[in-house]
Amino acid sequence: MSPILRRALAALLFALPVAAQAQAPRSITVASTTSTEQSGLFGHILPIFTQKTGIQVRVVALGTGQALDVGRRGDADVVFVHDRAAEERFVAEGFGGPRRHVMYNDFVIVGPAADPARIQGVSDVTEALRRIAAARAPFVSRGDRSGTHAAELRLWQQAGVDPAAGRGAWYREIGQGMGPALNTGAAQGGYVLTDRGTWLSFRNRQDLRILSEGDARLFNQYGVMLVNPQRHPHVKVAESQAFIDWILSAEGQAAVAGYRINGEQLFFPNAAQPEPGA
Repeated sequence: MSPILRRALAALLFALPVAAQAQAPRSITVASTTSTEQSGLFGHILPIFTQKTGIQVRVVALGTGQALDVGRRGDADVVFVHDRAAEERFVAEGFGGPRRHVMYNDFVIVGPAADPARIQGVSDVTEALRRIAAARAPFVSRGDRSGTHAAELRLWQQAGVDPAAGRGAWYREIGQGMGPALNTGAAQGGYVLTDRGTWLSFRNRQDLRILSEGDARLFNQYGVMLVNPQRHPHVKVAESQAFIDWILSAEGQAAVAGYRINGEQLFFPNAAQPEPGA
């Protein structure tokens, strides 16, 4: 092989990795809750974002506490979760921020049609929980440090009930996400606190139905934050901020509002409005 040909071949081989890197799609990792994934919301909105920006989004769907831990470790670029108190601690500890609220829905208590605790139509969620505990009726808890689990524990506390006293009997912790909790509730005839979005997308209802809803304490706010690039320099700031800006924009908010199942809206955008009670 002539020296000229060897140099040309070497230049070509050197250029190939550079060209491949230049053509590699831009991407980010979002640590989020199981409800945004299992409800089908991300399946609806992320293709719209990717088509607009060319940025691919990989979702790590966990309970909120675990998703925040992923952000703390720097294993995600963005955190999109639903536990306001835990999110504010995340920001205060310097792991990310600022926190912006994106959308909301609400929690409901579902249970078997037989309703042994007689909570159907009881809008006071603490009274409904007290009746479940008094009846020692099966209650399925996620028990996974998720936003839903944190909300459930706050509600038990407000009801003046220590569910741990019933652990292993009527109070059953499964340490899994919303879908498995609902499946367990359906199989065992148990009560479950669930976000409405996951409930609307859930198919294995058997004889479960919504029995208690409408209490203001069941309000369920979602927030989004950039993971702190000063702690984790590999965070993809430009791409991540593009995602956050889009989800908070009129276009992103319209995409959230446009996701429906059987004509029913699952999430309600409120990036432009202060959170009730904030």
